[in-house]
Amino acid sequence: MGEQSDWEFPAAAQPTPEDVGFDLDRALSSVVAVSAHIPEDAFTASILGTERGGNGVVIDESGLILTIGYLITEADRLWLTTANGVAAPAHVVGYDMGTGLGLVQALGRLGVPALEIGSAEQSEIGDSVIIAGEGGRRHALKAHVVSKREFAGYWEYVLDEAIFTSPPHPNWGGAALIGNDGRLQGIGSLFVQQAQGEEVRNDGNMIVPIDLLKPILDDMLKFGRVNEPPQPWLGMYTTEYEDNFVVAGLAETGPAAQAGVRVGDIVLEVSGLPVQSLADLFRKIWAVGPAGSAIPLTIARDGEVHEMVIRSADRSDYLKSPSVH
Repeated sequence: MGEQSDWEFPAAAQPTPEDVGFDLDRALSSVVAVSAHIPEDAFTASILGTERGGNGVVIDESGLILTIGYLITEADRLWLTTANGVAAPAHVVGYDMGTGLGLVQALGRLGVPALEIGSAEQSEIGDSVIIAGEGGRRHALKAHVVSKREFAGYWEYVLDEAIFTSPPHPNWGGAALIGNDGRLQGIGSLFVQQAQGEEVRNDGNMIVPIDLLKPILDDMLKFGRVNEPPQPWLGMYTTEYEDNFVVAGLAETGPAAQAGVRVGDIVLEVSGLPVQSLADLFRKIWAVGPAGSAIPLTIARDGEVHEMVIRSADRSDYLKSPSVH
C-alpha cells in the first residue's frame, strides 16, 4: 500500500495551482501513505483486516502524523511512504476512540513539510476543498462541502458535527481535507452514500473535523489516549431500520453478548428513557457513567419486552497495546 500506484484522477478532477491561492504541491506533499500490519489474533483483525493501508498527514516537523485511528488500531508494524518514494518505519503514538483520530510518529526523516492545521469551523456548505491522498496531484480530488451534520456510527460512535464532501475519494482513510486557505481542516474517515442527508443518494466522504484534535492533542502525546474516564462500551452494533434501533451484530466476547443480547433485538429504552435516534442511544448509554457502569436496557424480542442490565467495559481493554518505542 505504500508504493506508488498507477491509478490517477482524470486531469479535470485534479486541483491545479491556478485553482488555489497557496502552494499546492507543498501542501499535497505533506500527505503520506500509511501501511499497517496487525496480528492475526488482534480483536479488530476479523473486522478491519490484518493488512491496512491509507493515508496520514504530517502535522509537525518532527514527523508526527495524523491519520484515522482504525488504520493503526492494534498495529505491531507501521510503514510510511511519501509521494517521492521516501519510506520510514513508524510507531503508534495514540488513538482516540471518541473522535476516531490516530497519531503515529515517523522513526526516520521523511523530508516533507508539515501541513498547517486550520479549522473546519471556517468551512461552509458549498465551499471548494481538496481531498488529498498520498501521491501529489494525481491522488488529489477537487470536491465540495455538501453538508455538516451529526453522524452516528453503529460501532458506538458519535460526532456532533461531521463534514461531508462530494464527489468521493476512493482512498479516503486518513486523507487530508485541505481548505481554500491551504490548511488542514479534517481527516477522511468513511465512504457514504448520503453525503447530503438521508433523503438523497449522493456519494461522498465523511470527514472528522480537525478541531476535534486540538483539545486532546496533549493527552494523546503524553498518554496515548484522552486522560479521562473511558466511556462505557457494550460491543453492540446497532442500526436504525424503519424507526427501530435493531442490534445487527455483536462483538463476540463483548459485554452485550455476554449479557444475552441477541442479533435482531430492538432497543427501546436506556435507563427507562425512550431512544429517539442512534446518536441518542449512544449518548444515553454514555450518560449512565464511565466504563464498568451497569447499563439498564429495555429491548423487544419476538414480540415480548425484556429488561436487561449490561455491565459495560472499556473498549481499549479488548485491544492489543501498541509496541513501546
